[in-house]
Order: sequence, then structure tokens, then C-alpha cells
Amino acid sequence: MTTKTRILYGGLRALSRALAKEEWQDTKYTILLDENTFQYCLPLLVSQVEALQEAEFIEVPVGEECKSLEVAAQVWQTLLEAGADRQSVVVNLGGGCVCDLGGYVAAGYKRGIRHINVPTTLLAMVDAAIGGKTAIDFGGVKNSLGHFYPSSLTVIEPAFLDTLPQTELLCGQMEMVKTAAVADPALFNELISTTDTSHLKEVARLKARVVKADPYDHGIRKILNFGHTFGHAIELYHGLPHGIAVGMGMKAAMYLSVKKLGLSEAVYTTYSQWLKEQLSAIHIPLPTFNLKDIEQMLPLMHQDKKNTADELRCVLLQDLGAAVIDITVSDHEVRDALLKLAR
Repeated sequence: MTTKTRILYGGLRALSRALAKEEWQDTKYTILLDENTFQYCLPLLVSQVEALQEAEFIEVPVGEECKSLEVAAQVWQTLLEAGADRQSVVVNLGGGCVCDLGGYVAAGYKRGIRHINVPTTLLAMVDAAIGGKTAIDFGGVKNSLGHFYPSSLTVIEPAFLDTLPQTELLCGQMEMVKTAAVADPALFNELISTTDTSHLKEVARLKARVVKADPYDHGIRKILNFGHTFGHAIELYHGLPHGIAVGMGMKAAMYLSVKKLGLSEAVYTTYSQWLKEQLSAIHIPLPTFNLKDIEQMLPLMHQDKKNTADELRCVLLQDLGAAVIDITVSDHEVRDALLKLAR
């Protein structure tokens, strides 16, 4: 089984050429998708990739609802009934949730079969589809069951972005800004001065370099969790899309970075203004939390995978491109940051 992902920046035509090679001959493909990608993305995929024109497909629920043991079991059952063997391949056609679920299913089926990520959202192209993390939700905790199980191929096809609403595009832009904030200050400044996706491949390559340096998330790769400790709690409590919640989580983390690590106030102010403008464009305000809200959010944050010995651990910034991992944050500091979020 592959230990790293080959990223195809040439899109679906590059995938078609790759699957025509000998190592993929006589392979049985199953396409995992949801209602949206069945309608908007499957036609383009099969028209461009000859090897997938006879593939079977399995439809799963849209969004986070698909990331459950029950849905995973249904997919495994369907694969068994279809006679999928160890040479079979799961093709994940969808956003981050489909890629997470598909990788998890592939890791568990017959001790591991190959899978291919074909991300259809900007968020998935720059985040979930790169890096080999697969996961489902369990016990009310996001991504609490999973594996490090890289896809054999990940395909970056910008044409899929034409099907996305503005909210979905902004979710991906938030993750792009996050990656740049922790690893490339010049790129960060570029990203917050534009609203297009012209830097998509640059960000994907940047994340891939970080992952290559630390594939199992023991050290430097943890910088990619910037904004996520707050973001996951906001996502679960407030019901916001993942990328939007991470964008808000970055503001909270930058606020604490100013207080604890001396991050420039100018960086915090510039990002806060950019965030406010982007959210206003899609009519989503920064949430206002009271102390009762925060007391209900704190247990969600304490369940985060990055914590140790019940201590909240966050990624904070000394400066753009200078992230510091495993910074202990007190409940009082969390309250302070969340109370200030909407200001």
C-alpha cells in the first residue's frame, strides 16, 4: 500500500492518463459520492476519465452526516456484495466529508485497499484531500475515529469550482489563508488582498510540503491545526460550515497570540477586518457568545485530539509564518477570546 499521495495538478485529463498505465489495469472501481456530486460532478468525471466509465457508485448523505460508523458499515456491505477485492479502488468524488469517509472505508476494507481522492470543493482541494488523514465522527466528537491512510492519487480539477456557491468558496479560502498564515507570510498577504482562487495549486503544494516533513502529525504538521481548536467548537455549537468556523477560530487564536506570544496587533487587526468583510459578503455575522454559551463549548474544546492531560493545547502565532504548537490555554483565556470574537 502506498505511503504517500501523488498529487495530479493537471486535473481529470491527468487522472485519465494515470489510470491507463499498467499498474491500474484490470482494476474494479467504485465511486463514492453524494447527491450534489452525483448531479454536478459525476458527468464531468466519467466524460474525462475513460477508466471510470463502467465504475459502480455508492451514494452517501451530504455533509458531516455521512461520517458515521453506520454509513461506513453500509459502504463496506455494498463493497462486499459487489465482490470488491483487494485490488479494487474507491474513488472519492466530493468534498472533505466524502474524502474523509472514503479514506476511512478504504483503510478498513480487507486490511486496506487503494483509494483516489477527487475533491470537488476548494476546501477539500487544499485540505482534506491532501495529507492522508481519514476520519469519521463518533460519540458526538468530530473526527474521533480515523487512520493515517494516504490516497494513491489526489486530483486537483479547478473546473469543479464552477459548481460551488460563494459560501463554499469562502470555506476553502479560509483554509488557504490558514495554511499561508502558518507557513508563508508573503502568500498570506496575497490571499487577503484577493477573493479569487488563483493561488489554489500554490497552497496545495505548500500543504503537501508540510505533510511530507511530518506525515504522522508528531511535530511540524501540527501547525496546520491553527484555528481548529476554537473552530471545531464553533462549528459544532453554532452549526456553521467547517471553513467558516475555522476562519472565526483563527481570529480567536490570533487574539490569544497577541496576548501570549506578542503577535503584532497589526496582523490581528488586518485579519479581523478581512474576515469581517468576507463574512458580510455572504451575510454571516461573527457570533456573539455569552458565558452560558462558552461553558457549553468548553467541553467540546477539551475533547480536541490535540489536548494532553486535560490541558487545552492550541497552535498560536509569534508572527506570520512562525507558528508555535502545543501552547497551553486556560479556560479563562478561552472565555476571553470568545467574548471578544464579535468585536
